[in-house]
Amino acid sequence: MDVNNTWSITHLPPGKKFISCKWLFKLKLNSDGTVAKHKARLVACGFTQQYGTDFYEKFSPVAKITTLHIILSLAASHNWHLTQLDINNAFLNSNLNEDIFMHIPPGYTHNFTPTSNAPLVCHLHKSIYGLKQASRSWFHKFRDIILSFGFCQSKHDYSLFTKGHDNTFVVLLVYVDDIILASPNMDCIDAVNIQLKNKFKLKDLGDLKFFLGIELSKSKTGIFMCQRHYVLSLLEDCGMLACKPSVIPMLPNLHLRNNFDTPIADPVIYRRLIGRLLYLTISRPDICYTFHKLSQFVSKPCTEHMAVANILLRYLKHTPGQGIFFKFASDCNVHAYVDADWGSCMDTRRSTTGFCIFLGNSLVSWKAKSQKTFSRSSAEAEYHALASVSTEIVWLKNLLTDFHISTPHAMIYCDNQATIQIASDPSHHERTKHLDIDLHFVHEHVEKETIKLNHIRKHHQLADCFTKSLPRTSFLSILSKMGIENIFLPS
Repeated sequence: MDVNNTWSITHLPPGKKFISCKWLFKLKLNSDGTVAKHKARLVACGFTQQYGTDFYEKFSPVAKITTLHIILSLAASHNWHLTQLDINNAFLNSNLNEDIFMHIPPGYTHNFTPTSNAPLVCHLHKSIYGLKQASRSWFHKFRDIILSFGFCQSKHDYSLFTKGHDNTFVVLLVYVDDIILASPNMDCIDAVNIQLKNKFKLKDLGDLKFFLGIELSKSKTGIFMCQRHYVLSLLEDCGMLACKPSVIPMLPNLHLRNNFDTPIADPVIYRRLIGRLLYLTISRPDICYTFHKLSQFVSKPCTEHMAVANILLRYLKHTPGQGIFFKFASDCNVHAYVDADWGSCMDTRRSTTGFCIFLGNSLVSWKAKSQKTFSRSSAEAEYHALASVSTEIVWLKNLLTDFHISTPHAMIYCDNQATIQIASDPSHHERTKHLDIDLHFVHEHVEKETIKLNHIRKHHQLADCFTKSLPRTSFLSILSKMGIENIFLPS
């Protein structure tokens, strides 16, 4: 603390308040579950801070998971090098603009001689962990230094920075204090590494293998991403390691609703499980729909909801090492599948939107969500889904320009011909007046040829697994077409 000039001991000024602090102890694990090191961190109790007094703005951008998927897809198709860096005590590198006083930590000794009866406190100079503005201060500090290196900050994902062209092209993605570097030239990565070492105390973790709890394996055929250790840890915590496996995450044609009569004894167990499953959807599109349905009942979970959650856990027991494979032989064309299940919610009769977007042969974005408005026809429900996937595609295509990749029109596959005709027809009449905003948005991009709509037969619709629970044969067929694999299974 003294080396970094984190704080100085002083008397608490009149009229000022101080915040408390505590030590946190944690085990940091390797990708295989073994103990990497024991960590002890001093954390300020930032929940006692008051807005306008000791903090103002606190928002800090973090990398979007879709951006990570895109980097992995491009790294696989362009044979880029991928490395990872970790900055030690990242938040201590940024200075505070506010006067914040903290209780002296337990066990800390100092040589300050009191000169009054006022309590002794730590006057913070650095943005330590736990403060509301800590993450924001650190990101602004890091961004300014990265920009001084000649990098450009993306306008589509503020955590993405790029530099150079062709063989000198370098990508930097930052998630708080974890950094990914990608480039076709290893010398460029080393040069950036040296620049960062001159500014921060960091650890070079070598090839990218374990990032934010996500396991990554690179081979000559592509890059595989999964969360196997996280799944096994989840099953162990739930006492489901010895359960009977299930081949599907949810029974076909099952409809959940709110008015079940038997609430579970401890709703916290259900809510904690849903929170942990949310993180698992980063690499598991196959559980996205089931998670979407289960997450709608966290306010009042019933035994029937918990029974469905147990089926999902049994499915995870069957496929702990399943994940996404980003293929080596792939182009940079964007195509998507979109579907909607009209009025599928038994409580609100709102429709469900589902889509998946591919960059070449690699799945990079997917979603299952309830629509915010009521749809009076299947065509209307499908059109709202089309607007959602179009928004995501436009953002994705703009993001690709940061990688100096220009893609032709994105292909969107839809199985509702009425929806395609409405999007292609510039005329408006009373039956489509309620679709006005989405209609204009989609039609504009169809006219610009940003997107192109194609009709697809129902049994070829890959987005089906994001709008409904499917039988085993249909479900496994869709997973194989989306590039969802399990490299841990015996060949």
